[in-house]
Amino acid sequence: MNIKEIDLNLLRVFDAVCRTRKVGRAAELLDLTQPAVSQALTRLRVLLKDPLFVRSGGGVQPTPRAEQLAPAVRSALVTLEQALGEAAQFDPRASHKTFRLHMSDIGEGRFLPDLMVALRARAPGLRIETLPVPAPGIADALDSGQIDFAFGFLPTVKDTQRVQLLKDRYIVMLRAGHPFAVAARRRKGQGLLQSLHELEFVAGRTHSDTLRILQLLKLQDRVRLTAEHFMVLPAIVGATDLAVVMPRNIAQAFAAGGGYTLIEPPFPLRDFTVSLHWSRRFESDPANRWLRDTLVELFAAH
Repeated sequence: MNIKEIDLNLLRVFDAVCRTRKVGRAAELLDLTQPAVSQALTRLRVLLKDPLFVRSGGGVQPTPRAEQLAPAVRSALVTLEQALGEAAQFDPRASHKTFRLHMSDIGEGRFLPDLMVALRARAPGLRIETLPVPAPGIADALDSGQIDFAFGFLPTVKDTQRVQLLKDRYIVMLRAGHPFAVAARRRKGQGLLQSLHELEFVAGRTHSDTLRILQLLKLQDRVRLTAEHFMVLPAIVGATDLAVVMPRNIAQAFAAGGGYTLIEPPFPLRDFTVSLHWSRRFESDPANRWLRDTLVELFAAH
């Protein structure tokens, strides 16, 4: 077939469906209706004489012909996007775009309240969804458009653009008036670490480094509850003599309301950095750039 028979918009639809593996998500990325995307795929199938995509689970999978075409189409579109990106505009006050963010439940508690306050004033039509992704899949999820940004301490995530938002460290949080807290004030260094064996702990899987710290200190046998999520744990700590290892930044927010005591032992692996990650593919996208700048303004330590 001849290249003049292909409408560029058909290739944009093809690329979006290849990246997202979902017709609905592709329509969202392109600001089209789902029927319009389906119609474009039908036209392209006729031109290329290939099904291009077949239904699989909750989405679609490319055929071998589509897999063969995808890298060349993507490369060509990226070149055009970069060339035209400077002229593109994004009006946050008029947009109804949905942004998807990877973050843990701790991240939701730390970042979403301030973000939603800012968006209410600056971009009232924007929508935010959180979509946690396993760490090995975060870079691909960013490149495919499945998520737009990833927040967190993600040292294993490579090949992304990133900016540091804040530095934090792990501490121990207890209920106010816990008898251990009084004795802990007289202990320092290794003595304080050793005394943690007097405590029993709760832990959450969403911050796996807290579990790693407990293992390094041989405290795993002192863990009485391991929950899937972290944000339920402060309520349990506040009502019992159990302790939790958690990020200081979040713990301070709970302690500010009263009812908690914070202790800072010299943990191994205690210091970490929370960063914002995004894909190079969308570096010049005006909407991505606007929200990225807003997130850095709101949360980066200055």
